[in-house]
Amino acid sequence: MATKKKKIWIDFVNSPHVPFFLPIIEELNKCGYAVTLTARDAYQVCELADLYNLRYKCIGGHHGKNKILKVGGMLFRALKSVRFVMSEKPDLALSHGSRVQVLLASIFSIPSVLLADYEFCNFLPIVKATWLIMPDAISESALKKHSKNILRYPGIKEDVYVPSFKPDSRILPDLGISEEVLVVTVRPPASEAHYHSHKSEELFEAAIDFLGSTPNLRMVLLPRNKRQEALVRKTWPRECNNGKVIIPDHAVDGLNLIWHSDLVISGGGTMNREAAALGVPVYSIFQGKIGAVDQYLANSGRLVLLESAKDVNRKIILNKSRKSRKLEHNGRIALHSIVDEIIRIVGQ
Repeated sequence: MATKKKKIWIDFVNSPHVPFFLPIIEELNKCGYAVTLTARDAYQVCELADLYNLRYKCIGGHHGKNKILKVGGMLFRALKSVRFVMSEKPDLALSHGSRVQVLLASIFSIPSVLLADYEFCNFLPIVKATWLIMPDAISESALKKHSKNILRYPGIKEDVYVPSFKPDSRILPDLGISEEVLVVTVRPPASEAHYHSHKSEELFEAAIDFLGSTPNLRMVLLPRNKRQEALVRKTWPRECNNGKVIIPDHAVDGLNLIWHSDLVISGGGTMNREAAALGVPVYSIFQGKIGAVDQYLANSGRLVLLESAKDVNRKIILNKSRKSRKLEHNGRIALHSIVDEIIRIVGQ
């Protein structure tokens, strides 16, 4: 009698989770595990999953910044996910910060693995993941309260999937950008996140004004949702209409866009770290609590932390850098370390 494949349930709740889990899914499939996917309809998660031709069940969306609506939305998504869990009967729940998945795994007694790379995230206060896997840069004590079983991996989260990256030079022409101009990728702050700081908005506005006054420059701006896009278009109508600010009308390969940019300015941790992993100059306008991973990158000179509007003018260096850039891969240590731990856990 053939042995039934063990099934691992992965839940995508934010756009960076799609490229992050792609190589993990591939490795798990190679090792004989079945992988089933769910996705939250928020932050272009589903669009990216479609871009990579993934089969998934779309469940729930985003309910804004209001805490009551956030909690209500989370519970509503949990209820909508119950039928999926009961029909799929996964042997392991795996995510990078899915509160709904951790909650349901606890209710249905499914072992859960939670990956995390920001120690100040708001996890569920009572329900804990069975296992927590995080980068070496974060001290074990910082996340000890979220799980009794903590495992580590070398490097940063982005080291898991960046080595798989292959540049595609068609992206700039597709966006209507010539090779001669300076290209800056800009990611606004996560205004609806619990860790959001109004100071991040001030730095974002200062950055757009600064870049907008620079000749022969194009900004590719990646808003997090339609509300944010509408606000950008309302605040900077001239820049949006004359092509100074380009907002893609479809999901783009973030790594490819970063690679073909001369620099990145971002209020989101993942895009900052992706740029750092690719060796692209990157400036962070994030003003929440600085996590250990970003501090590690800043201390090593791979990330510049902007702390005031004056820093925007003083620290940002507008040089063309993409022409001389070479892609360097440092192996797959982070990926194999994480996959080995997952396999060990699901085999218990």
